[in-house]
Amino acid sequence: MTLDRAAGLAESARALAAGEVTSRAMVTEALARIGASQGSLNAFRIVRAEAALAEADAADRELASGGRRPLLGVPVAVKDDMDVAGEPTAFGCPGEFPPVAEDGEAVRRLRAAGAVIVGKTNTCELGQWPFTEGPSFGATRNPWHPEHTPGGSSGGSAAAVAAGLVPAALGSDGAGSVRIPASWTHLIGIKPQRGRISTWPLGESFQGITVNGPLARTVADAALLLDAASGNHAQDPHRPPALNMSEAVGRDPGRLRIALSLKPPFTALPARLLPEVRARVVELAERLGRLGHTVEEAHPPYGQIGLAFLPRATAGIAERVRDVPFPDLLDRRTRDAARLGRLLGGPPLRAARRAEAVLHRRIGGFFESYDVILAPTTAAPPPRIGSMLNLGGLATDRAMIAACPYAWPWNVLGWPGVSVPAGFVAGGLPVGAQVLGPANSEPLLLSLAAQLEADQRWHELWPPDQETADAPAA
Repeated sequence: MTLDRAAGLAESARALAAGEVTSRAMVTEALARIGASQGSLNAFRIVRAEAALAEADAADRELASGGRRPLLGVPVAVKDDMDVAGEPTAFGCPGEFPPVAEDGEAVRRLRAAGAVIVGKTNTCELGQWPFTEGPSFGATRNPWHPEHTPGGSSGGSAAAVAAGLVPAALGSDGAGSVRIPASWTHLIGIKPQRGRISTWPLGESFQGITVNGPLARTVADAALLLDAASGNHAQDPHRPPALNMSEAVGRDPGRLRIALSLKPPFTALPARLLPEVRARVVELAERLGRLGHTVEEAHPPYGQIGLAFLPRATAGIAERVRDVPFPDLLDRRTRDAARLGRLLGGPPLRAARRAEAVLHRRIGGFFESYDVILAPTTAAPPPRIGSMLNLGGLATDRAMIAACPYAWPWNVLGWPGVSVPAGFVAGGLPVGAQVLGPANSEPLLLSLAAQLEADQRWHELWPPDQETADAPAA
């Protein structure tokens, strides 16, 4: 027996533990789906077929002997910025990269939970842009509309989950790189509290603005993957208190004070929320009101938060470029960003890091009046493949900020956010909304997202070329 692609992470783990299916059968089916889709979706940079089947056989032996772990035998994928022993970590870059010797801490914890890592998913070069394309691997496409991007930089993980190739995957989020592709592929995407999921062997990724987070079709599956991957290496600098995310999913969030924030944070380049996206987010806000919450329009006091983002982001790129085997092969935009990062890596970077405490106090005060913020995840639906690939640096920044001005402030703060589906716009393109909270508020955000999911049933919709459901109406 095999499970169809509609089976999520929790259902797959349950079926394996009950003996209804073997891990070998489940992993074999996942590998077949990946292979059949690579020529069209192109979600994976590396497929670990032989290794994954060997790990599945080991999981079956453990299951047969009575072993039980949360994800024992379940196939999952990870983004290609995470170390998997024996595989290269190219992070979207061209050229040959050596295999790494050890799993990164997040991957180690997934394995400890019993997961089978079937492969590493595509990402744009060093995770910089909201599309997943590049000369080293081609274009990763959106299962809902293959002529459009799934977003980025965790676009491969999002495409793999949205198409049902794997039940869940890990991505990383440095300026919305989990939440943006989640919104553009009709998924749940969690940006956890900084340090919730270790980024080791990097104590901090991109000067602390980047965190690892799950993508899944349901809130319960995303929470389960978050629980499995959470925890710290002994040398991690950020160690938030342990929380049980899965328990929060079934919990009533209570009646919340929700700030609907439709105004983009200030940037030096213009950004405008498209009316069709605004309408979907407002409909979600109205639904929250009918569920008993108090919703009113209000905006966090972001101020000039962008000044605390740019030095950290570009210094992080400079650090990554320093370790790339063939830097001359990198995109011109990457090399320019690295040069800027080297210029900003002294006093501007130190000032940006110091500003975080001030921002915590000022924006934290907003949560004395509100429990949660509801905001668009993006200002626009997913762009077409190729529309940003060959732009110059300034043109890329303009296009990126115009489409995605809402997610990045929470990376500066290090606080959690969850992107949920908000419906579809013209042409059936998915868009999303994000619920945002203060430090360590993942349980509240997940309980609210689960309440919305029970009401909206968004996980029952699949891309139109999948056999499990009809296409949604625009």
